[in-house]
Amino acid sequence: MTSPQVRWGLLFFIAIVFTISLYPRLVVKKHRYEVGDVAKTDVKASENFFIEDLAATETNRRQAIENVFAVYDLNPKILKSTTSRINDSFDTMHGIFEEESKKLNTALQMPPASASVTAGAPAVPVKYPDLPQVPIEERLMAKKSRFDRLMGVQISDGAYAILLEHGFSKEIPKLLISITTDIYSTGVVANKEMLLEESDKGITLRNVETLTETHILNLKQFYGIDQAKTMVRVIGDPLLKGLDYALLNLVVDLSQRLIRPNITFNSLETEARRETSAQRIKPVLYMIKKGEMLLREGERVTPLQLRKLNAMEGRSDIHHLPISMSGSAALFIVILIIQYHVRLKNRGKINTYSNKDLLFLSCILVAFIFVVKISETLPETWFFGLPLSRSESSLGFGIPLAAGAMIVCLFMGREIALIFSLALCLCVSLLLQGNLETFVYFILSCTMASWWLQDCRERKVIIQAAAKLAILNAFLAVCIDCYLGVTAWTTLTVDLILAFWGGIGAGIITAGTAPVVEMVFHYTTDITLLELANLDRPILRRLMLEAPGTYHHSVIVGSLVEAAATEIGANPILSKVCGYYHDIGKLKQPLYFIENQSDGRNRHDKLAPSMSALILIAHVKNGVELARENKLGQSIRDTIQQHHGTSLISYFYEKAKAVKGEDAVIIDDFRYPGPRPQTREAGLVMLADVVEAASRTLENPTPSRIQGLVQNLINKIFSDGQLDHCELTLRDLHLIAKSFNKILNGIHHHRIEYQDSAAMTYRKQKNGNLDRRSAKPSPATKTKNSDDRRAHFKRLGLS
Repeated sequence: MTSPQVRWGLLFFIAIVFTISLYPRLVVKKHRYEVGDVAKTDVKASENFFIEDLAATETNRRQAIENVFAVYDLNPKILKSTTSRINDSFDTMHGIFEEESKKLNTALQMPPASASVTAGAPAVPVKYPDLPQVPIEERLMAKKSRFDRLMGVQISDGAYAILLEHGFSKEIPKLLISITTDIYSTGVVANKEMLLEESDKGITLRNVETLTETHILNLKQFYGIDQAKTMVRVIGDPLLKGLDYALLNLVVDLSQRLIRPNITFNSLETEARRETSAQRIKPVLYMIKKGEMLLREGERVTPLQLRKLNAMEGRSDIHHLPISMSGSAALFIVILIIQYHVRLKNRGKINTYSNKDLLFLSCILVAFIFVVKISETLPETWFFGLPLSRSESSLGFGIPLAAGAMIVCLFMGREIALIFSLALCLCVSLLLQGNLETFVYFILSCTMASWWLQDCRERKVIIQAAAKLAILNAFLAVCIDCYLGVTAWTTLTVDLILAFWGGIGAGIITAGTAPVVEMVFHYTTDITLLELANLDRPILRRLMLEAPGTYHHSVIVGSLVEAAATEIGANPILSKVCGYYHDIGKLKQPLYFIENQSDGRNRHDKLAPSMSALILIAHVKNGVELARENKLGQSIRDTIQQHHGTSLISYFYEKAKAVKGEDAVIIDDFRYPGPRPQTREAGLVMLADVVEAASRTLENPTPSRIQGLVQNLINKIFSDGQLDHCELTLRDLHLIAKSFNKILNGIHHHRIEYQDSAAMTYRKQKNGNLDRRSAKPSPATKTKNSDDRRAHFKRLGLS
């Protein structure tokens, strides 16, 4: 992820945060009083200005809120929905009743089926084959659930039987509609008690269908739920005269069940209108005349006096505020751009950094901007809970700014931490409106914190660095106070203690933040690498038990790359750990690699060359998956994926050509998927992997043969272009070869050197001396090797 749009986005985001944080400081405050402080000097108004009368403004706003009517919604759709349900349910059931009655009448009118009667035979009952065997009442009772669903209410079986008895007469829905319409026309409210609380000023009744509004004063006209149900019987008495008692009660009960509130209180709209009404009230202002005494020396500051001071100081710089904000944002952006392009962009390893690293730096920068702003909010009289006042310069001494440099150093190295510290200290100095002394204090503190933490391989190093930093901060604070002419012992003591605890706090923040950063940004520190380098880790113990040959090979590779990394200035801990874990993918199929075959049987003898190549290639993917499952870190996963690069499995490629013919074999099927090594540590693992495996095949491994083997293999890998992306220079390759020679000579016993006719059999035969055993080179290959790119560096490994 290296998109420039993301980087520009991060830049402007940080600039916005910085500008917003700086905004309160743009107004240079001449007075830093709090309520209850004693005024040190007389303060007069420098010009005419207005100040708000808060009590009068609040009174007007309360009155405006009280004048807003409560909003109730009238929903006409409820009446329409109720009428529709009544008509639909009765029409449906009436139709069903008529249809069933028609079927029954038709069946009864047909003659019975003829039957032959024999003299003397017993009489046989006459049957009507088309007559339904189930009575109509029972069939219609089965339709009750459908009626309940259509009506939207559930009635009893007895009530349903009454409706059946009357054949779902069309007079019944007319009565129901007449009663419910009368009730809904008056209006049914959900909570009449709450409604009556607005009797003094009335309500606003809004029709949700037409969006028309009416102001209603007579609120008693509306029915509550219980009152509406009572009114059903009152309204129904004149309409239901002449009906039998059972049907009358049924109509009343159904009407009561159908009643729902159609007037509801709209709290959101009411509150919104009240808020709008309050906001429309303009502040009540009164003028402060120029020269008017705002505060007298020796007086205690009251809330009103403090408001007058703030109003005057806020007005003094209000016209310069946009210019100041633009200037501060531009200055901040220029600082970051110059630091990035001049000191960071073209700096070796930064080319491999992704936007994740820039996001990490941005988060740390923003976090410490917030730390500075929080520190500014501490009252002047606060100091460890004691009523000790601090000087203006003491503010910076207690800020644990060095923690930012320590965190960056821990994850990205000392050089990047120093560059970050410069930008951070400049920004914080601007935030604090500090002078040169503030910047010097911060930059020296951050620089030394980065220096003391550059080789952090144990957690106690953080504590030791914090202790050293605390002493340095205390010394710097005393020196700056003396430079500024501060002679009061109280001030010196407070500044010294603040600076000391600022250093201790930086160590505490760093130690507590490091695990969170590792988890969020997937970084791996040297401390974590040392934990992973423990050979008792479960995955390494499993490798030792299930693939012992691969385990011993990995341990030696780890030793080789650690020594070589020390020589060329790479990370030796990361290199060693990557060497330990680079072949863990062989755990999936350990017996397909010859170093793990103890019975003399080679599984590849019965496989096609293409299948054997697939098995070898798969150990890279399997290794990445195992590394992810065991949470080994992104850098280790990358090295596992890159330690073979895009190299060719030459033995099986040549074998496949011999079996199928050169034209029938695709060379890319016999190459590892890559990518090629992207870091120096990954390049070291590739070289050590090849050299260590090939050294096992040497007969009589004398120093000269080992030297020739190392030189030959490094030349081969270099000529194949596998090291193009990992920033290893020719000088690095020379130092690596020397280091490999030294380690391998220590591993293999010195022997008497034989004639050179003892074949140069020092080609690596991994997977069991199979994945890189090359066939006899063709003349075309020999001609190609004469190219300048494949020229041997004969001095590799020599002193």
